Amino acid sequence: MLRWMRPAETLSDSEVDRGLRMLLRDAMASQTMIVLTVGPFMMAFAVLLGASNVVLGLIGAIGPLSQILQLPAVFLVERVKLRKMLTLGAAFISRLAWIVIASMPLWTPPPYRIPVFMGSLLLFFGMNAVASCAFSSWTRDLIPDTVLNTFFGKRMMWATIFGATVSLIGAFGIDALGDALESQLHAYGVVFSIGALAGFVGLFFLGHVPEPRMHRPTEHHAIKVLSEPLRDANFRALTVFLATWSFAMNLCGPFFAAYMLRRQGLSITWILAFSVLSQLMNILFFPVWGQLAQRFSNKSVLVVAAPVFVLSLLLWPLTSLNSLWVTVVVMTLFHVLAGITGAGIALAANNLTYKTAPKGKATPYMALNVLAQGAASTIAPIIAGVLADRLEYWNIVLSVQSVYKGGDAPVAFGPPPLELHGLDFLFILAFIFGLYALHRLLAVREEGEAPEEEVRAEFLAEVERRMRQVSTLPSIRIFTNVAIASLGRVLGRKEA
Repeated sequence: MLRWMRPAETLSDSEVDRGLRMLLRDAMASQTMIVLTVGPFMMAFAVLLGASNVVLGLIGAIGPLSQILQLPAVFLVERVKLRKMLTLGAAFISRLAWIVIASMPLWTPPPYRIPVFMGSLLLFFGMNAVASCAFSSWTRDLIPDTVLNTFFGKRMMWATIFGATVSLIGAFGIDALGDALESQLHAYGVVFSIGALAGFVGLFFLGHVPEPRMHRPTEHHAIKVLSEPLRDANFRALTVFLATWSFAMNLCGPFFAAYMLRRQGLSITWILAFSVLSQLMNILFFPVWGQLAQRFSNKSVLVVAAPVFVLSLLLWPLTSLNSLWVTVVVMTLFHVLAGITGAGIALAANNLTYKTAPKGKATPYMALNVLAQGAASTIAPIIAGVLADRLEYWNIVLSVQSVYKGGDAPVAFGPPPLELHGLDFLFILAFIFGLYALHRLLAVREEGEAPEEEVRAEFLAEVERRMRQVSTLPSIRIFTNVAIASLGRVLGRKEA
């Protein structure tokens, strides 16, 4: 076996530091791949192929469903103990799937394109699940606990910066590329090819990350291996919360792009522009949430950020007012709130999972956690896709009107009626299940928990400090004051 693939008995501080730098570079390359393949591009491509709501739900379920491969991957990692080799090998096969998808319009007859597309996604997500299992155990033993929070905050921030930049280029380039090639399908093929190439570059950087040797005795009995994390009450509570949260978010998340494309008639450029806006908010607020997680706890961050994200889901049905300006304002507000709070949720959930899984025993812990989330995320979009089609022709119209009868003829005035149907009901269901997930969060315990009011006040104070640093002009200062006051009201700050 090649020397650079062998695990090391011990790692020096300089080797660990070099490994962390390589992980940052991998994050930027891999995020570029994700942005150009999974997400809005993937769902827009499916819509272009003629996928129905049920098919979109199935496509959204493929990724989570593939997490079932985490179970055999646990035993593979425990037996082979070559996590770096498994990560690189499985990830390489996984990323080849996007080469197949990119070339699909050239060789696949139209009736077979959706099946080939879904089969390729199964290969991508399935092999990625194996790679993820090995990677999580590998990095858990590599990254020191003293820098865990700050490292992942920095990793997510730089990955998001690259992702936002690529999204911005894609937002303005995809339509133009389609016109130049005279085919939207071929335009997506070019984008997917670039994404796959970025993924292979990420593997190059991963190859330079050292791997500590696994010293845990091998246990091959499935029940004994998997029962250890299940006996951990706090890890069990965390897994229940994350699974419930995943279920709630996947009731609506896979349909965001389809909703804007079909219901609102927005182009992929609009959708990617909103995605970039959300990612920019991620970039700005990763450091803020990271400092709060370091000072208080990850659970404290979740308690503040998650409720706002859940409430923001209720903004989506407001676009049924059939006004372009209302749609743009509502979508902008949602993506700003989702970007701000999503940064805290992603960072805190990831850190909390890593901290709860003990070093040297992380493989079954991480795998069971991902498996539970995967099961919930598999069921949710399938249910959502079926419900969306069934509820498409059921309408609920909410109207508020005031009638003045003092003149010659009655005069009615008021806001336009709000009409709910199809996908609108999914956002309401996601809101309800999101509230239940917040209830399950209360059972999770972490050292350093602080009262919600204290964390919220510190978050707003930190935001205020950062915004005032860039508000030098009087007009910008006025805007800053209004923005801070508005954010305070959303988070429920009590003014003195």
